[in-house]
Amino acid sequence: MSELTLFDNKLCVIMLLVYMFSYCPFVAMGGEKSKPASETLIEEWRKIHWSQKEEDLQFVKDYQPLNEEVKQLRVLLHGSTGAGKSSFINSVDSVLRGRITVRVPTDTNSSKTFTMKRRTYKINKGGPGTFYPFVFTDLMGIEGSEKQGICVEDIKLDMKGHIQDGYKFNPCSEISEDDPNYNKSPTLEDKVHVLVCVIDASTATALSNESKKKMREVRLAARDLGIPELAVLTKIDEACPEVSSDVKNVCKSKYIKEMLDKVSVDLGLQPNCIFPVKNYITEMETNDEVDTLILSAMKRIIDFGEDFVNELQT
Repeated sequence: MSELTLFDNKLCVIMLLVYMFSYCPFVAMGGEKSKPASETLIEEWRKIHWSQKEEDLQFVKDYQPLNEEVKQLRVLLHGSTGAGKSSFINSVDSVLRGRITVRVPTDTNSSKTFTMKRRTYKINKGGPGTFYPFVFTDLMGIEGSEKQGICVEDIKLDMKGHIQDGYKFNPCSEISEDDPNYNKSPTLEDKVHVLVCVIDASTATALSNESKKKMREVRLAARDLGIPELAVLTKIDEACPEVSSDVKNVCKSKYIKEMLDKVSVDLGLQPNCIFPVKNYITEMETNDEVDTLILSAMKRIIDFGEDFVNELQT
């Protein structure tokens, strides 16, 4: 073989390798093919009105219950440990006050539940003693093990208005009627008007069958009480890199759509009752895109709660 032919063969091999590394990145990644954008970003599966943030904010600020028996809608949050229940309350507070707030204690180590006692949170509307006409009740998280996390019966009793703030949850047993925090005669305002299940989008596929069973049991109890339900899909930025780089990609994300559909199947909720949101965790200031997603969920929470209490009006 001549030197020229040998040179030509080597040149061909080099050019082939350059082509493979340039156009087939999976070769350089040990056989792990990177996903092209077309596989992660798809056509919008839900329309988000990004330019209507101020209009949505004004809707929430102007809301007042029509039922005179109810001065404030009661929103009960439940979900697995570390899903972002407390952070969602902080995020709503941040949106409505126009600055980052951290009134509800949270924990970055989500292996065990951080919320141990039942507590209701109001959101200040401006002047001292002035609050929005809705409150959020925060509970201990649901865990897969039988005697860990909140007892499902406690969630059912809370929906009926039987548990008062300050009660320390016991994973092994429900609240006793003799407990000082047991409310024997709840009013309409004590009862839950909207049930919100909070799901972590980054770990939705890892939910144990036992956790899903407990969430489903809570949902069926709400159905029997006529309480409207919806779900909030949190940590969308952690679940999808495309959303992390631009929150506006949320309704183009194939992965977020798959997680939303999975939650719909697991819990039996309609997809239009599941709202993807990003909680304020690392930000030092609020921004319009994150606000828009949170306000979208809040509008539906208010609509559902208002319909519920009006149907009960005497």
